[in-house]
Amino acid sequence: MNETVDDITIEYEEDGVSNIKQVDKVVLSKGAWASILFRYQQRDSETGEYGPDKYALHRYQKVSGTYRKRSKFNISSDEQARKIAESLLSWIGPAEK
Repeated sequence: MNETVDDITIEYEEDGVSNIKQVDKVVLSKGAWASILFRYQQRDSETGEYGPDKYALHRYQKVSGTYRKRSKFNISSDEQARKIAESLLSWIGPAEK
């Protein structure tokens, strides 16, 4: 069970084989609702090799002391990730130093 945001992972194993390997994660918000951006790789069942990096944004709600996934958005490609990042930066500008 995921009692803290740090416990949450996107990793997925089936029959002892890691089908989704988490490369990194960024906790965007914590509290009763948590938002986490994941960077992961998915294993090709035919070759056994991990594919290119993929990205997903998941939202969790804490209910009875446990975080439960409520929604997710998968970013389908590096190009889509860049477009999202560029759009956000054009709206809010670069971070202040």
